[in-house]
Amino acid sequence: MVSRRNVMKAGATAGAAALVTTTAAAAARGSTPSATPAHGTHTGHGKTAHVAAVTAPFAVRMPIPPVQQPIASVANTDFYVVSTRKAQVEILPGTRTEVLTYDGLFPGPTFRVKTGRLAVIAHSNHLDMPTAVHVHGGHTPSSSDGFPTDVLDPGKSRIYSYPNKQRAATLWYHDHAHHMEAEHVFRGLAGFFLIDDPAQAELRLPTGNHDIPIMLRDARFADDASLIFEHDDFQFRNTILVNGKPQPYFPVAARKYRLRFVNASNLRTFTLRLGNDAEVAQIASDGGLLAGPTPIRSWSLTPGERVEIVVDFGAFPVGSQVFLDDAVAGPVLRFDVNRAAADTSRVPDRLSTIPALPAATKERAFTLNFNPSTGQFLINGQQFDAERVDTEIKRNTTEVWTVTNGDTLFGIPHNFHPHLVQFRVLARNGQPPAPGEAGVKDTISVGPGETVRLQATFGPYLGRYVYHCHMIDHSASGMMAQMKIVP
Repeated sequence: MVSRRNVMKAGATAGAAALVTTTAAAAARGSTPSATPAHGTHTGHGKTAHVAAVTAPFAVRMPIPPVQQPIASVANTDFYVVSTRKAQVEILPGTRTEVLTYDGLFPGPTFRVKTGRLAVIAHSNHLDMPTAVHVHGGHTPSSSDGFPTDVLDPGKSRIYSYPNKQRAATLWYHDHAHHMEAEHVFRGLAGFFLIDDPAQAELRLPTGNHDIPIMLRDARFADDASLIFEHDDFQFRNTILVNGKPQPYFPVAARKYRLRFVNASNLRTFTLRLGNDAEVAQIASDGGLLAGPTPIRSWSLTPGERVEIVVDFGAFPVGSQVFLDDAVAGPVLRFDVNRAAADTSRVPDRLSTIPALPAATKERAFTLNFNPSTGQFLINGQQFDAERVDTEIKRNTTEVWTVTNGDTLFGIPHNFHPHLVQFRVLARNGQPPAPGEAGVKDTISVGPGETVRLQATFGPYLGRYVYHCHMIDHSASGMMAQMKIVP
């Protein structure tokens, strides 16, 4: 039976979905729908929710999350410690907000590791709730992947090991404890996990202080500056945070910068462009460098996706203000070009060699859909059950997966993220992938009625992993399934 609550919930989700779908479709066409940033307040749970207009725009500087330093390094291994705990931090200027953090930081500290070098991280849980740490995009043994029910209980510690035997890429880490992941990530449990390859130095891409990680997300605040979390309330999460700050500014020199974007929102899709409609070079997606740079004027990120671009601020006079605009939220970040600078960096015509596609030995199909009668989000008609293996895969084999979004009635967007592997996009709606999706990916948008075909090779690791919609309010409501890698 369809309850009034579920119909209202689905309607609200559909309204947000329509906005997101319009934005994503416009990005694919290379245009941007007009939009007016929200103003005023919304109410919920007896509190007043702030929107971005409450805080004066561009009043605070965008911080760069600090890089976590190893406590010891031996041979080919670096050892780290990190604790998960509550903290009071300043997000809205002049106020304090209680958040969930890694090491008291919002976002968490950045792990910067080298390809092929083992990172061993001791996590301690000082919260009063279980957690599960997942490195998104990592080729990780099952015991360290953060399976949703393989949790770290309050007061306990455990070791996570990351071999990093994969391409250099912008990854990120976040909580994955089932039914709790949506709220945990919303309240702050996320950070960058960057894999570097020293061999890429010869490319002479911007490095050091000119290599900037940017984590985008939305939030909803009460009038006392506390975070308000309500499942699926996308339409009220109107404050956009950039590295944990609302509408910040960032000073830059008149030279090239490498900008690494991750969408850490639960539901929101960002479609971004520089306010002057400048052309930039996309150099990487989820799984690392593209074969060559792709000139773009806008780029779209569904939750969990990453895009790297190079912007030449030398094209702007010193004293310029260059805005990063989102198609729905409006300006989210201002770059202040405040000084001249020498620049020996470049964007070469050839960036990397994309791994060849081996022959596939198995094809599978998956349908993502919302059940309005139950309010559940499903894959192939089933809700996640940690006791049920949905897909059994032989290790060291290659498969083609066809993923369809069946939610045409309510127009609900989804995306798709398998753990353990990264994939190549073979087709979207029967057509070749756009240049920005032609590299190595691990998360992909699947709009209402859309179908994508993906090819992935499952390596040597055995055990349990999941695949799911990374609009994590959806996966927390069941849009997730279990795969088991077997000999």
